[in-house]
Parts: sequence; structure tokens; C-alpha cells
Amino acid sequence: MVSTNIGLPKLPLLVICGPSGCGKSTLLDMLFKRYPDKFGFSVSHTTRKPREGEKSGHHYHFTTPESINEAIANGEFLETATYSGNIYGTSIKAVETVSNAGKVCVLDIEMEGVKQVKQKPGLDLILVFIKPPSIQTLESRLRSRGTETEESLKRRLSVCKEEIKYGEDGNFDIVIVNENLAAAYGCLEDFLIDELLKRNIDLEQPSVN
Repeated sequence: MVSTNIGLPKLPLLVICGPSGCGKSTLLDMLFKRYPDKFGFSVSHTTRKPREGEKSGHHYHFTTPESINEAIANGEFLETATYSGNIYGTSIKAVETVSNAGKVCVLDIEMEGVKQVKQKPGLDLILVFIKPPSIQTLESRLRSRGTETEESLKRRLSVCKEEIKYGEDGNFDIVIVNENLAAAYGCLEDFLIDELLKRNIDLEQPSVN
């Protein structure tokens, strides 16, 4: 049986949420490059098909509905959510692997997953919401990907509006508007330095590549 005792105060979980196309992945890539020894990415499971360039075990653990539903029934997941017809989830094992390595575990999860994680007792959470400057900007970013049909795009934008409302309703420790990437990253880093110092985790000496 996998232990659920992962929320040690010394090692909080950094929860990042925001609508698809808001720039979460780019911001996290910048954070990991600057602090490779301080943060570790919790690789989520998903039943959706890989996009071009995505690798299983790095971007996601790509799986089947049957497999993930069995694991969920066995209590192996910290959170799960269905998004655009696909199941996503964070396994307890994935979080433990990062925490046991002495790193702050980063969860890049959807709104429903955030709600579930917030209800788990004993977890020390740092909650960050990344917001696009406007729905119009978000739509433009999603269209530029070329991965959506018109129908799926409209459905995704509808979900994005719900996520933005949830993000603005006081459910996170900070809301960062990603209009300028450098400014958004600076805001994220400054916030994390302050939050982690409260927990006696010092980011003053980043690794610079």
C-alpha cells in the first residue's frame, strides 16, 4: 500500500493551475532550469493521445482508461480530473518520488484536481494560478497550436472561462497574469522565494546553466 504521508511541512507541494494556453509549461521550464536541485516535476497520468514531440514518462505517463480507473479504485491517486473527454491524474507514487529526493514537488493540474488536493488533510500547499491577459489572447494562443477542431476549441474555451473565474475567486495564494513572460516569471520566482523562506527553504543560490 502506498503511503499518503507526503505533505511534510519541510517539503510543500507547489500547485500550479491555469487554463490551457496560459503559459504554465514555459514558466515551469524556466523555474526548473534556474533551480534544478530545488524543484521536481510530478509527471501526471493521462488517457489522451500524445501530441507531437511529447514523450511518455517526461511530459505525461500516457495510459488507458481501463488502467487508470483500476489504479484510482485502488487509491493510488492524489487527484484525478476529466478534461475534454480525457482522464488526468497525479499518482501518490509520483509525488513521493520527488519529495523523497528532497525536492519541492510541482503539480501542474486542472481546476478539479486543485479542489481535490485542497481537501486532502495534512498537505502543505503553495497554490499558484496563472492567468492569461484576456480570453481573446488565450484563444489566439490555442489556435496557433493547430491541435484543436473548431468544436473542441469552443469547448476548451468554455472550460477556460470557468477556470479563470475559479482562479479569481480567492482559491489560490497568488494569481499571476502572464502577459509578459519575463515579468510573469519574475513575479513567480519572487513569490516562491518568500513562501519557501517561511518554510526554511532557501533559494538564494540557484544553479545557472
